Amino acid sequence: MSDETMTIIIDGVEVAAQPGQTILEAADQAGVYIPRLCYHPDLPPGGHCRLCTVKVNGRPASSCTFPASDGLVIENDTEELNAFRRTIVEMLFVEGNHHCPSCEASGDCELQAMAYRLGLLTPTLPYLRQPRQLDASHKDVYIDRDRCILCGRCSRASKVEDGKTVFGFEGRGIHKRIAVDGAKGLSDTDMSVADEAARICPTGCLRVKREGYRVPVGQRTYDHTPIGSDIEHKKATR
Repeated sequence: MSDETMTIIIDGVEVAAQPGQTILEAADQAGVYIPRLCYHPDLPPGGHCRLCTVKVNGRPASSCTFPASDGLVIENDTEELNAFRRTIVEMLFVEGNHHCPSCEASGDCELQAMAYRLGLLTPTLPYLRQPRQLDASHKDVYIDRDRCILCGRCSRASKVEDGKTVFGFEGRGIHKRIAVDGAKGLSDTDMSVADEAARICPTGCLRVKREGYRVPVGQRTYDHTPIGSDIEHKKATR
């Protein structure tokens, strides 16, 4: 470890952190899982979903954007915070149209896996579904906005990884949606099936055509192991 290594405390356990790391990055390195949806290690943090909210010295903060510093006392795996996270996930379900059993992303969907991890089996809030446009105009990629959770991953990946500006947000509140920079839809953009943005969506919203069932149901990412178990495995093998 570097001489500049700092120590933060997560749920009563000392965790090493390096200069420049966020709380979430330090936790991942130590094998401590903090739930997240919009975060991706290859992208700048967006802070959109707020699922990674923790308490830092008693005050709520987004762990994917909050810099680690020596002596921070962090609460993560508490009933209060997990209840808050369940509510966020539930709102994402009722604002969309997520038919998990028939969705081709089932088993690979991070929203679905997060609901299982947090113990959300059925929504209790009223559904607020709005008509959302399906864009299948592109020959290789489609957007099913019914399954969009506005995480912004596609927008950040298009800009940072692909050097493009294919995706962005438009509207506000319940009417906010992911938009593309083509007047006639996705086919009118420079989107390519080889783009990083094509495969970075955490749900069944942005999908590559003709790939949905190449991995059979029952053999997918979260069919046998909970979301976050890859991070927690680091701690178990120390």
